[in-house]
Amino acid sequence: MKVYRGLPAKGGNSYYAGNRSPLLPSPLIKLPLGRVEARGWLRHQLDLSAEGFSGHLSEISRFCRFEGNAWTTPGGVGQFGWEEVPYWLKGLVDLGYLTKNPRVQKEAARWLDSVLASQLPNGYFGTRTNLEDSESGTRVLDLWPNMVMLYPLRSFHEATLDARVIPFMTRYFRWQMTLPLDKIYPGSWQKWRAGDNLDSIYWLYNRTGERWLLDLARVNHERTADWAGDIPTWHGVNLAQSFREPAQYYQQTKDLRYLRATERVYDTVVGLYGQFPGGLFAADENARPGFVGPRQGTETCAMVEMMHSHEMLLGITGEGKWADRAEEVAFNSLPASMTPDLKGLHYLTGANMVQLDRKGKGGMFDNDGDMLSYNPYQFRCCQHNVAFGWPYFTERLFMATEGNGLAAALYAPGAVRAKVGSGTEVTIEEQTGYPFGEVIDFALSVAAPVRFPLSLRVPRWSERPAIDVNGRPIALPAGEADWITIERGWKDGDRVRLRLPMKVRVRTWEASRGAISVDRGPLTYSLKIGERWERYGESTAWPAFEVFPTTPWNYGLVLNDRDPSSSFLEVESVAAKSPLAPQPFTPESAPLILRAQARRVPQWTQEPNGLVADLQQSPVRSDEPIEDVTLIPMGCARLRITAFPRIGSGADGHTWVEAPPLATASHAWHFMSPIALDDGKVGSSSADTSVPGFMWWDQFGTTEWTQYAFSAPRRVGWTEIYWAEEAAAGSSGRVPSDVRLITPTDGRVRLPAACRVLWWDGKQWREAGRLSGAQIQKDRYNRVTFPAVETTAIRLEVQLQPRLAAGIVEWRIGQ
Repeated sequence: MKVYRGLPAKGGNSYYAGNRSPLLPSPLIKLPLGRVEARGWLRHQLDLSAEGFSGHLSEISRFCRFEGNAWTTPGGVGQFGWEEVPYWLKGLVDLGYLTKNPRVQKEAARWLDSVLASQLPNGYFGTRTNLEDSESGTRVLDLWPNMVMLYPLRSFHEATLDARVIPFMTRYFRWQMTLPLDKIYPGSWQKWRAGDNLDSIYWLYNRTGERWLLDLARVNHERTADWAGDIPTWHGVNLAQSFREPAQYYQQTKDLRYLRATERVYDTVVGLYGQFPGGLFAADENARPGFVGPRQGTETCAMVEMMHSHEMLLGITGEGKWADRAEEVAFNSLPASMTPDLKGLHYLTGANMVQLDRKGKGGMFDNDGDMLSYNPYQFRCCQHNVAFGWPYFTERLFMATEGNGLAAALYAPGAVRAKVGSGTEVTIEEQTGYPFGEVIDFALSVAAPVRFPLSLRVPRWSERPAIDVNGRPIALPAGEADWITIERGWKDGDRVRLRLPMKVRVRTWEASRGAISVDRGPLTYSLKIGERWERYGESTAWPAFEVFPTTPWNYGLVLNDRDPSSSFLEVESVAAKSPLAPQPFTPESAPLILRAQARRVPQWTQEPNGLVADLQQSPVRSDEPIEDVTLIPMGCARLRITAFPRIGSGADGHTWVEAPPLATASHAWHFMSPIALDDGKVGSSSADTSVPGFMWWDQFGTTEWTQYAFSAPRRVGWTEIYWAEEAAAGSSGRVPSDVRLITPTDGRVRLPAACRVLWWDGKQWREAGRLSGAQIQKDRYNRVTFPAVETTAIRLEVQLQPRLAAGIVEWRIGQ
């Protein structure tokens, strides 16, 4: 028996389609649909999805009515020919075969039969509205919906070996090769998300070996938005779906710079907007400077696309961190995006959400209107796209490796049936309470003994994992490793036990004002809040709900400063006294809870729009009595506080004050956002880069604004502005050194030409004072005094100099 760190690195795989030469060899290969199946709680998620809204969208969604649909009508001229049907089918096909549900399989097949019949002689398929404007005859060439539709076609082929799919895709990509370069992905979704098309090109190449497909892959990459050199869009779903594209192309170039580009984009986005638990980032619907905290939301679409990106990158790189990240989203964020019966969803999910109502929250969220209540009928993109989240996760529980081996890649109860070694088929059943429990058992069934490598992933949060084979502990190689591989002759009845000790850990989120979160293994824990579900809408079969809190939520946690992890007591819930509940992601079914001590923070309240007020700097002083509170897994909590203030005392404790003003701007650069306006930090000069500042980059010569909005009327009688002023042209000025390669400002942030101070009288903006010419000076505060007014907002309206931008280091107000 050989035991070693890492995945098998040679020998290829004789049975499953990984990358063909000259593509980079695949360290992990997705098995065909049907080879992996879910058991236990994961199977229940799939069954709920099949019987929930995802499995019944042809009855619920106007976009998914078969008759008259542009995806089913001969000639492709019906209604609703864009992304909704492909999104839905992307999950429905896999869902049908994973659950072996004949109704779902039949529904998916009739749609795909129509899609396969839609191909024109030139190779194009699908709706004509994406090919040309029927009224003007203008060529549109919006290939984005077709990119999505290729995924269910691929799954259908994997599950059924339907002989139509490979020639169909070949003809379609041949047609793409005939397009003029300037007509390929001219803009919008298709340009940003064309990595999806690249994935299907490689999928087809790995099955046919036709080398012209690699030429198409190169063109596809060149016409895709430049994710390797910049971040071309800050739309949340675009980010989650598209940051992977350079790493996909890395398989062809073998140039590590492309892989590093994907990692850089991920790190940048998460560093700016993902400073809270749950594995996601603030983008409701765009990532916006100043809106970065745990009360901001993330689209459900972005959630499942982020999981898919992590799963894809796991296969490309073999690095376990991508599996860790996929699990973090799947276990902590995805369950709360839907009702426990998977019959409704909401558009946005956040780490700190204490009320899920229908009221609009425009301004705080990028979109106004109902973003938080659970409803099976609305939230157009997410309603259709969420269906593939659990199926794609399930399909990667086990993956094939080089050396004709298998890897347990993502952990949940399930089973795999696959060829290994010399061609013998093995079945491995995975029995586990993971992610709630730390023991994972694998039972092997095989007709004859066979030698092959079995790789087990070691999550990066795990310390001192242990492995037994047939009850005997095996010595693990020294050093940290993402994978432990056991290569031996396996026989029927062999058993492997993996133990991943789950310790309670406390994370501090310095960028979120020192907030803390609590983890145990792959799970993050949230405060248990009483939930009152209020039904609305006329449908009894498919109801909608708002959810309101019935218990206090405004707690800060009391920690043992010397050993923060010791502040929590692990307690088995009533649900743990029996087998794991089929649906463990509810407050009542949480198998393991934590007890902690906390104090209320009375000044921390809900805003008038229902959102929880933003966090203030921890540690926070509180004179309230210590209480025992219950924490439950984040995925169990639809109402949740997950990023907590830390209670402190003495010199380092901060008093929670009236909610600070919300700083927004007409335009902002992600790396120097309005958050910096009132952080109390001013350096030695206007050009001092050691302190944060705000910029209207890259706006030149325009009229821009920034403003403070108050949670309650405030009296204001003066304001002071400390302007930013870069050094000479040719320098990178105030730009932080770690982002200069992304957008150098080249000395073009200068003092503005003029500035007006405005206040809101409840109906309109009124002028309070102005600065211009010599009154605007660098390296000092510029003060404007005016008769005091009572207002809920104050604004600076700034005229930038021609061909120059402007910025502010600090902006103060007072009575």
